[in-house]
Amino acid sequence: VQLQACGGGLVQAGGSLTLSCTTSRSTFSLDAIGWYRQVLGKQRELVAVIGTGGGTDYIDAAKGRFTISRDNAKNSAYLLMNNLKPEDTAVYYCQSVIVANLASGWSLRYQPFGPWGQGTLVTVSS
Repeated sequence: VQLQACGGGLVQAGGSLTLSCTTSRSTFSLDAIGWYRQVLGKQRELVAVIGTGGGTDYIDAAKGRFTISRDNAKNSAYLLMNNLKPEDTAVYYCQSVIVANLASGWSLRYQPFGPWGQGTLVTVSS
């Protein structure tokens, strides 16, 4: 069962947006969840992770601006994005992730698993 992202839109630089991720998957609370983004023509990039216990991890570019959270009772996860920049423009996806190696650099620390659901487009105008 896929995770579906929504809540994207057009926002001016410096603005805020909250993305939501929902699923009907009954095991949602057992999964670490990651938010990814993809710019056309580039690889998908992980930006934030929240573990089953609520611990969080962020790519450097998101630290201090993005906050990931989850509500297991609603089978939902969220990404609050503040102080948005034009370079944050992308299609954002949520996905279950597993820990590959916490000692690795960011790009190797987590791995996505499961089918990808629909993303949501975030456009930040300058």
